[in-house]
This record gives sequence, structure tokens and C-alpha cells, in this order.
Amino acid sequence: MIRGHRRPATRALLAGALVFPLLTACSFGPPSEEQAGSPPRFPTPSGSVAPRGSGGGEAAVTVLARGLDVPWGIGFLPDGGALVTERDTGRLLKVGPESDRTGPRVRAIADLSDAIEPGGEGGLLGIAVSPDFKADSAVFVYYTTPEDNRVGRLTLTENQQGTTEDLPKVTPEPILTGIPRSGVHNGGRLAFGPDGFLYATTGDGSDGDLAQDPKSLGGKILRITRDGKPAEGNPDAASPVWSLGHRNVQGLAWDDRKRLYATEFGQDTFDELNVIEPGKNYGWPAVEGTPPSPNPAFTAPLVTWPTDEASCSGLAMVERTLVAACLKGQRLWLVETTEQGTVFGSPSEALTGQFGRLRTAITAPDGSVWISTSNTDGRGTPAADDDRIIRLVFSGGGAGKI
Repeated sequence: MIRGHRRPATRALLAGALVFPLLTACSFGPPSEEQAGSPPRFPTPSGSVAPRGSGGGEAAVTVLARGLDVPWGIGFLPDGGALVTERDTGRLLKVGPESDRTGPRVRAIADLSDAIEPGGEGGLLGIAVSPDFKADSAVFVYYTTPEDNRVGRLTLTENQQGTTEDLPKVTPEPILTGIPRSGVHNGGRLAFGPDGFLYATTGDGSDGDLAQDPKSLGGKILRITRDGKPAEGNPDAASPVWSLGHRNVQGLAWDDRKRLYATEFGQDTFDELNVIEPGKNYGWPAVEGTPPSPNPAFTAPLVTWPTDEASCSGLAMVERTLVAACLKGQRLWLVETTEQGTVFGSPSEALTGQFGRLRTAITAPDGSVWISTSNTDGRGTPAADDDRIIRLVFSGGGAGKI
């Protein structure tokens, strides 16, 4: 169970996965030997997509879950299942590893609604599973309260099941508080880096000046320990701030050289993909997109897109290809990178308009990419089975590929 106060809950559990109409069939490779646990049994791939402008390549697409309520964060457990947060309900869901002929089982396992205050873009947002989960059973969440945004810790025990009649009411243990909150620009992504520290993305809380204030946690990427303290090696040893000058970052991913990338929402003109370096200033609110002339005070983005084509939230890395999930743009942007961290060729797009608004992108332990839709968030046009979690398996052979 998740440790916390238990009360009866009446919310119904979610239905299992559904496969949308079969277009082409592909087979999955076996999971890698390093993967812990057993992955869910996935439905037959429901289609394939060839990225536009990519010059070739395909990805098999499978719908794993449907009927979710603004799924926001996804984190994978050693047993092969995935934890999913719902922004507005405050529920924590588990997808798999149990499965049947239709795909992974989806169920609610905890209710955090008493700890959060949803509204606008706030609520129960990012989630990260401890790299040492088998030993510490720790799960970290980013959530909005009446006063602020904060990072908290839960303890998830192995036998947690959750039922419709008795869903645990849980309050996270806060480890970092005081992140500015607003109706918009709350940031919210959590991820453990290859260095073992926890990274959190924050928004400017609708006050652009906070992004340039080194004493504010707003408009930053933060790097902390599992107790919420500034991590060793931060630019300022007394501060959790890793980088500043951000408007609203919601995507983080690392390459095999431990290089950090982040997606950032612009205002009206350009959204950004940045390479993040410690202590660097990314320009907001003085600059949106690439500075009109070189400015040594600010770090220029790696890629920019018009906001209508992007507004990318989640970010995943597959080998050397970054996969950005976009809300307003209703597509994935695929950006191939080099060993030096630069862009190779032109970005290509995939799934354009097929699933609506796309929120989270995360690389699963088997090398596939899980994507969550965000059509029930008040800004989309929900289909009958929204919101959904989608699995992409890219061509190329090996685990998680076709």
C-alpha cells in the first residue's frame, strides 16, 4: 500500500486498454536483459506511421489505455508497470504489468486529491520513480497546493492494489516547497538524471521577472537530492537552481553522453528545444526564441518552432532521436542529434492531428516511447475514448523496436 491515511473512495476504476482499428501488423523484439521485471503484454499494434520529412523510417502505434482524465506524468516501476498521474482528479494510476488479451490492466491505486488544488494548468503533475525503488519504495510527485507548487515523496509498497471501495487517501511528504504557482506556467516535470539527482522543471508563475531572479524557484530547472536539498555540484552550492531564464519547461531528456535537453513553451512566437548547461541563462523574458543578435548573456535554443506547430510538453530520447510531444501543435517532433549534441538534418513530424493534444513523452525500459494525450484538459476536443496512453515502437530492430 501507499503509506497514508485511508478513507473510502467512490471513484470508479478505469477500463482496460483498447486497440484502435488494425492497419498494419508488426512484431516486437524481446526486452533487453537489463530490464527489471516483466513488461505488460501489449495489444497488437494498431497502425504504423512514417514521420513526415524524415526520409524514411516507421513506428508501430498501439493504444494501451483509454478513458483517462488529463494524464500528466508517467514513471516506470521495476515490475514492468507504469505509474500515471491525473492532473485534475489527483489520482495515481498503475498501468500493468498485469494484462489480458486486450492489453495492460489499468487501475487507480491512490487518491492525492486532498493534497492538491487543481485549476488551470495546476494539479497533480510530474512523477519520478526512485532509481533505488526496490530498496526504498520511493516515488516523487510535483503538485499544486493553494499556496505553491512543490515536490513531495510517497512510499509505495509492493502489495498496493487499491479498490473502488477503499482507495487510499494520501498526502505526500513535501521535500521542496515555495515554487511559484499560477493558473498557467506551473512547469511540473520530474525526472532522475544519470547522476542520480532529481530534476524538476518550474514555470514563471505568470511573472516573467521571476525567471531572472536567482532567489526565486520560478522559471528554472532545479536539481535536488532525494531529500529536497541542493544537489552537489550545483552552480550555487546553497541553491537548487541548475539553470534559469525559462518561461515554462515541461520536458526533460538525456542522451548517452549525459547531455540534458529540455522543451520550453514560448509566448506567442517561438517554442524552444534547449541543451541545458549548469548556470546558463536561457533569456526569458528578455528573449523568446533565438536572440535577434548574439548575446553572450543568454544561451540560444537548439531548435525553435512556431507556437501553432509545437507547444511541446514531454520529451523522450530514443538512441539519438529526441521525441517531443506537442499540445497546440498536436504532433510529435522528431529531432535527430549528433554526438556533439547538435541537430542532424531537419526535424520531422509524426502523428500530426491523429490523437489531438500530446502531453507526455517518456522512454520505457524496453526502448519504446509512451505518449499521453491531453484532450480532456479544457483546451482540446476529446474523442469518445480520450484521454489515452499510446505506445510507439520505432523501426530498427532490438527491444522495443520493429
